[in-house]
This record gives sequence, C-alpha cells and structure tokens, in this order.
Amino acid sequence: MVAPPPEPICVLVADDEAPARQRLIDLLQRDRFVAKILDAANGEAAVEVIESEHPDLVFLDIQMPELDGLGVVDAIGPEQMPLTVFVTAYDQHAIRAFEANALDYLLKPFSDERLEASMARVKARLDERSVREFGQRVLRMVSASPAAAKRLDRLVVKSGGTTRFVRVADIDWIEAAGVYVNLHVGEKELLYRAALNELAEKLDSLRFIRVHRSAIVNIESILQLEPLSHGEFEAVLKNGSRARVSRTYRALLEKRLGQSL
Repeated sequence: MVAPPPEPICVLVADDEAPARQRLIDLLQRDRFVAKILDAANGEAAVEVIESEHPDLVFLDIQMPELDGLGVVDAIGPEQMPLTVFVTAYDQHAIRAFEANALDYLLKPFSDERLEASMARVKARLDERSVREFGQRVLRMVSASPAAAKRLDRLVVKSGGTTRFVRVADIDWIEAAGVYVNLHVGEKELLYRAALNELAEKLDSLRFIRVHRSAIVNIESILQLEPLSHGEFEAVLKNGSRARVSRTYRALLEKRLGQSL
C-alpha cells in the first residue's frame, strides 16, 4: 500500500535579521510541501503569530533582542509549541544542548542542502505526529539549561567610587535604561551596568517575572494588578511604583501564578 503524500504545511520564519529571514522564505517557497509562509521580525511578533495562526512549523532564531527564541518557547509553552527548528549563529560547542533536544537546528550560514535535510526531518516528524514529545523535550532543555543553574543572590553596584552589594530579593523591579538597567530597591533607584536580557537570564524565574520588554518585576513586590485596555494590566508595587504588564508577557505571569488574570 502506497502511503499518501504529506499534507501541505504552514511555516513561520522568525528572525530579527531581514536578509536571513528573506533567504529562508525564498528557499521554503521552492518546497511543494510548504503551502503558506508567515514571518516575524522579533520574538513578540512570533508569539502573536503562533497564537493566532497556529503554524505547523517554526524556524526560530535563538538570538533576538528583547524576547529571544527560548523566550518565545516559554511564552507559548513548550507543549503548545509547533515543531521548531532553531536557527543560530552559535558555534558547535554552544549548540550541543539544542542538538540533543530540538527537532533540528540550522547553524548560520547554512547551505541549501542543509535546509533540505532539515525539512526532511520535519516531514518525517510530522508523519509521526509527535509534537507533544517535542514540547516535553524542549521543556527539559529549558529547565536544564546552564543559565538556569546560575542564579544571582547579590548584585555588585558601583557608583561614585563606592561598591555596594544589593540583595536580589530586595529588588522590587528592574527597568531598562539604554544599555543598562535601573534597579528599584524600595525608594532608591540604582544604575546597574548590565543589559536587561543579560540580567534576566541570571535571576530566579520563580521570583522575577518579565512583564514588559523593558521591565522585570519581583512577584513578591506586587500588591495588585489594575486592568488597562487590550488585555494589559498595571502592576502596583509595594514601593508605590507601577509597571505595565504587556499582553505579550501576560502569559508568563499567568503561567507563574497557575491561573488566568
């Protein structure tokens, strides 16, 4: 008995670099297996497209500003993610974790033949109908990543010739300030020389929640949430500050709370 041909699929290409995104689109357009191609220029847009269009396959760039590839997986939920091929500029040593856990990865710059091999794996996996298995493996990968093991409990803040030690648990919220961040500790505001994304990877995700592309909040400091328009909220904190909870990051807060807002 001859097996029926695979059903055409919808593919999302998420990459913040327009040339890289377009090259993937051009190559995928040659594949008769691909019926529809969507694209997203950043992580937030990728989350919105996945939630609204439910693509069968996502080519997901790992390194994107604000919300990176793994952040997209976290926002959607590993078990709800479509089949995903990570696209990365990491070297061979850095991608070993992805090689062991993801459906596939493309190392930039990749050849046409490498993409064809990746699509062959995609077609085989879709035939197996094992999307849930992939989600479970990504969940294990995220929870076992090296970054998850390195949680900061003190921050060294240098200012005016002095060095101050700030307990991470005392920070109410953190906001982006150009290439650095402002730490809000009670009524004090301290400049810390690190990018928001970089700092977020080293914080305890059970305590600190990304609520906006430019803000991270200590969940222990939230007094209440006040609804705004379009599904957004404003978090009122113990120190009197207010931080906006954007619609994109609302899902992360709901996941942490284990209930809907």
